[in-house]
Amino acid sequence: MRLTTKGRYAVTAMLDLALHGSDGPVSLADISVRQEISLSYLEQLFSRLRRHQLVASVRGPGGGYRLSRGAEEIFISEVVDAVNESLDTTRCGNKGDCQKGEKCLTHHLWSDLSQQIHHFLSGISLADLVAKREIQAVAARQDKQQELESETINTERLSEQAPA
Repeated sequence: MRLTTKGRYAVTAMLDLALHGSDGPVSLADISVRQEISLSYLEQLFSRLRRHQLVASVRGPGGGYRLSRGAEEIFISEVVDAVNESLDTTRCGNKGDCQKGEKCLTHHLWSDLSQQIHHFLSGISLADLVAKREIQAVAARQDKQQELESETINTERLSEQAPA
C-alpha cells in the first residue's frame, strides 16, 4: 500500500482548514500557499470533499471553505475515502485472485493489515490532530512564513508604484 499524494494532500488540506477555520471560511488560495499544494489540485480534491459532505463552500467576498461538521466529528478515514484513495495492501486489490486466479499464501495477512490501517485512521479525528502540540508548532511556522511572504510582496508592489 502506498498512500498517494491525493490522500496525503486531502488530509493536509482538511487539517489546514480545521486549524484556520475558526476565523471564518478559508480560501483554497491560502491553503495552497501554506501547504504548497497547487490550487487546481486543491479544487479537484475539495470538489470530492464537498460531494462527500466533509466541507461546505461559502460564496462571495471573504468566501472559501469551512468544515461541514465539527473537527471532532470528521475522521481521517473519511477524508481518505472521499478522495477515492485506496488503503488496500494486497497485491490483488483485495479481489482474491493474486495467484493464478486464487488467493496467494499471504492474502489474508495483507487484507487484515488493510483493515487495521482503516480502523486506525477511523479512530483519529481532525480535532485529535489539531490538539497535537507538534502540529500547532508547524501551523504557527507556516502562518508566520505566509505573513512574511505577504509583507515582501506588498513591499515590492509599493516600490514598483513609487515615482522614480
